Amino acid sequence: MAQTPPSPQQTTAPALPAGADCLMQTYLRSPLVLVSGHGARVQDQTGRSYLDFVGGVAVNLLGHCHPHVVEAVRAQAGQLLHVSNLYYNDPQLRLAQELVRHSFADQVFFCNSGAEAVEAAIKLARKWAKQHRPIHDSEQDHEILAMAGSFHGRTMGALSATGQPKLQKGFEPLLPGFRHVPYDDLDVVAKAITPLTAAVIVEPIQGENGVCIPHPGYLTGLRRLCTEHNVLLIFDEVQTGMGRTGRLFAYQHEEAAPDIMTLAKGLGGGLPIGAMLATRRVAESFTPGSHASTFGGNPLVCSAALATLEVIHSEGLLPLCHEMGDYLLGKLQVLRSRRSNISSEVRGKGLLVGIELLTAGRPIMEACLAEGLLINVTAERVLRLMPPLIVTRHEIDEAVAILDRVLSTADA
Repeated sequence: MAQTPPSPQQTTAPALPAGADCLMQTYLRSPLVLVSGHGARVQDQTGRSYLDFVGGVAVNLLGHCHPHVVEAVRAQAGQLLHVSNLYYNDPQLRLAQELVRHSFADQVFFCNSGAEAVEAAIKLARKWAKQHRPIHDSEQDHEILAMAGSFHGRTMGALSATGQPKLQKGFEPLLPGFRHVPYDDLDVVAKAITPLTAAVIVEPIQGENGVCIPHPGYLTGLRRLCTEHNVLLIFDEVQTGMGRTGRLFAYQHEEAAPDIMTLAKGLGGGLPIGAMLATRRVAESFTPGSHASTFGGNPLVCSAALATLEVIHSEGLLPLCHEMGDYLLGKLQVLRSRRSNISSEVRGKGLLVGIELLTAGRPIMEACLAEGLLINVTAERVLRLMPPLIVTRHEIDEAVAILDRVLSTADA
């Protein structure tokens, strides 16, 4: 039975938990210590229950502690935790086969996170370009076109590709060789591609920039331009991949297959794993010694990812994501019509949804937490909802009711 949510009247901020001063302050954390979770709910140290619509920032694709994933991890942990990539391991081989079978790709490189997957994609694109798009002017080098407002990670290469100066401030000099152009504008990309261009990197939906969804045909248009100019197309599907948008990969909504794709977050069902997928003609530019990852594709995380994929397909979660995403958007559209502090936009695809506010989002997020709902704020004014693919109508109704109460109070 679910625990009673915290009272909305509780306004005194709890003290920081023991040990918090030992952590580097790289997150603006809520003073909440979560200790357990099942499905779409988590519990804190006091036993209070919260409806989790953050989902580890799109990581807990099947909710918390899905029994099939838990059992797969337990079985693998008792058999083999880690071996070097100087050898093969069975879960890694099977996961690579499954990802290739369900995508455009021919080969996979495994790592530990989305940022690492993006780093691998950047390296592969540059290596390929040096082999297939030679530059005759020794004073120049290849560049990668990236999008304004994008987010690709916090490591130096991924940060340099990221199109948000506020995240780059203080870490200069950035990695050279990136040029940023406006998102969702094919004309500007067409004009920006030059003989120096190695690749175009883009998120099918800009999650960190406020769930920004491009116009239909944008991804197809990018594919056409890159093919015409013999430039690689890289889709960063770290957030949108693994069924989050109602297709296994977001590019499949337009059948605009990239040359390279990055995955992480939901891939491991809660465990840390990243992957960089590519066509064979591109992947062949990586040879032994070109790139590596000590823990990449270890048997434990690959077993979790295999179990996650099995559940997605066996439980019909892709059509369910469509259904629940439409239901959530419909409920939020009704809410928008009643609350003047929501702007004209509630947007989303599948179970990646953004609610744009006219005011700062963090106070709303904190009020929702006090009511027992965990949500996320991005781009300062956008409430981002990323419930698990197993979310129910009842849980959506509960979340929207909490949002309604919080927004009605803020609107008063």
